[in-house]
Formats: sequence, structure tokens, C-alpha cells
Amino acid sequence: MKKLIVNHKYDGKKLNKFLLENIPNLSSNLFYKTLRKKDIKVNGKRVTENITVFEKDEVLVYIADSLLAPSFDLDIFFEDENILILNKPVNLEVTGENSLTTYVHQKFKDSNFKPMPCHRLDRNTTGLVLFAKNQESLDILLGKFKHHEIEKHYLALVFGIPKNSFKRCEAYLFKDNKKSCVYIADCFKKGYQKIITTYRVLEKYPNNTSLLDVEIETGKTHQIRAHLAHLGHPIIGDGKYGINEVNKEFGKKYQMLCSYVLKFDFKTDSGILNYLNEKSFVLEKRWMSL
Repeated sequence: MKKLIVNHKYDGKKLNKFLLENIPNLSSNLFYKTLRKKDIKVNGKRVTENITVFEKDEVLVYIADSLLAPSFDLDIFFEDENILILNKPVNLEVTGENSLTTYVHQKFKDSNFKPMPCHRLDRNTTGLVLFAKNQESLDILLGKFKHHEIEKHYLALVFGIPKNSFKRCEAYLFKDNKKSCVYIADCFKKGYQKIITTYRVLEKYPNNTSLLDVEIETGKTHQIRAHLAHLGHPIIGDGKYGINEVNKEFGKKYQMLCSYVLKFDFKTDSGILNYLNEKSFVLEKRWMSL
């Protein structure tokens, strides 16, 4: 049980705003679930609506601590005083509520600077994610990503065998925010942005699948997934851009896409991170075929 007293800052504010900002790791979903169960009292009375609270109101919230601090073991691939590299599992956002960043902040809750991610992966894309452990490192790394001085390589298990063993592909991408998806075109259209995706075939399998090393020069939303599908080689398990019948055939519910290489290729001075230049961090191949 949590007991809180409304302070002046939240006088006349909604109950959810007060609780979400004052109970660590409380999500909107958990708040409304608790509200429906009548497990919140304001001044001794159970409430079932998102009411307005006032200064000096007493709020009691009956939520198990285990729900507010779910257990999650971070898969730390590398760590030193400046950076943290994690191996992200499937079905987890990098940022947002109950995300990889949430769990990192829990682990480093006593640190003066809570590590921050320098890039993102899709929820169901696995693999290496780089965090900065101090503000100086964060500023440097964000600049290095912006100027393409950090290489990211992905493993993609795709349907079909590409004709070319290596190809640099240019196209144009349009992001539809309403439908939460993107569209690819070979020629420029209004509202579309240029993308560049390079792939190299690592393995060819007899079940008409192949393993690709993929690198993107432009980091757009769903770029790898949508571009490979546009090229006729959708990623196995991709429910948005893949082929449902193929996904069912191979029994995959999530895209077989993994960020497996981070390579530091600094062209300019990198301050406290100069020691990382020319270093590569490579995640072993977790799957080679189906």
C-alpha cells in the first residue's frame, strides 16, 4: 500500500497525473486497472473515476510492490565507466513505459546520471543497444551516430534467395503515422524520403531462406523490414511487412532481425571515448537457419 499527500503542485489536477508522477514505475494501464478494482482511496473513500484532487488530500493506493518493480535481468554485453551495451530481447521497447530504459534506470537508480540510449530498435528486433553512462559520452555518441561514425549491422533471416550476393539499394520511404507503417517506392514521390540499405548474403539454406548482413546508411522507421519486403525478401516472422503464410509455415511470431554488430569508426576527435575507435562489438549468431 502506498500513502501519498497531495501537495500544492497538484492542487486541482487529475488523480492519474498525480499518481503517475509520484509512484515510480506506475503505468497508465496499471493505474486504470487499480481504479476499476476500487483499490484507490481518496480521503478514506474508494474512487472508481479519474477524479480531481486537491492540496492536502490523502491518497491510498493498494498495489503490490512486485507490480511496480517487475523483475528483469539485463543482458549486459559490455560495460565500462562510459558506455553500456545491452542485448535487448524480443517484445520490449527501448524507451517508454516498462521499457529497456526503465529497467536500466532501476539498476542505476543510485547513479548521479542514469544511462541513456543512443539509438533505438523496434520492439521485436533483438540485439545490441548502446547506452551512455554520462552526459559527455551521450553528447559524443549522439554526434557520432549523426555523422555515421558508428556502424550498425543486422542479421536478417529472409524468405527467398537474393540474386546478388551483395547489393546497395536506394529507394524512397513514406511514413504513415496514422497506420503506424511505412511504404517504399523506387522513385521519388511527394512526402517520401530517400533511404539506402545494403545487404550481403551470409548463408543460403535449402528451405528457400537466406541469412543477410544488413547495414543502413539512413535510419528511418522500419527501414530494413519494409525495404527488404519491397525487394521481394521479407523477413521471416514479420507480421507487418512479411507474408503471413510463410510466417505460419516456419512458426515465427516475431521478425527474425537482430542488431549484432556495433563498430566504432571515428573520423574526428572523440574526447573521453577515443579508446573506442576501431573497436567492434559482435554478438554471436543466435540462429543460422530454420
